[in-house]
Amino acid sequence: MLCEEDASGAESLAGYFSKEKSSAEGNNIACILVLPQHQRKGYGKLLIDLAYHITLREGKVGSPEKPLSDLGQLSFRSYWTEVLLEALRSHKGNLSIKDLAARTAIRSDDAIATLQSLNLIRFWKGQHVISVSPKIVDEHLRANRRQSLRCDPARLTWQLSADAPAKHTL
Repeated sequence: MLCEEDASGAESLAGYFSKEKSSAEGNNIACILVLPQHQRKGYGKLLIDLAYHITLREGKVGSPEKPLSDLGQLSFRSYWTEVLLEALRSHKGNLSIKDLAARTAIRSDDAIATLQSLNLIRFWKGQHVISVSPKIVDEHLRANRRQSLRCDPARLTWQLSADAPAKHTL
């Protein structure tokens, strides 16, 4: 649950997401909602980022439950674009799709589709190959320059036990 606090200290519900604990399809997000009066504030991407940081802590990769709504597709594709470009920029040397998925918790097929939409991946000798220079990554980052709210993983506490629901604090 995500709450917004006003100047007087009163809190109001802004949105939430539900995490899939175990999914045969490898889904990490079952549902995400930002209430209409809180939309366009970056809360959707913040909740997406939180879900992926939890997935990273689990040592897994994930994807949202499909099919996505039109707005969901736009939100996730925008998030994946930012995260994948940042991962490519910060990594020196070759990076496989599998390595990129492990670094970001973004499932390989979502990473491939996102990189294809940016024309940063090629199919060569039966495999998808990331084909990008640092200059091109920087150009894409400048073009997608919107600053998103992000989860600070250092401030994330998370626990999951077999008996209790997951608890997340940001």
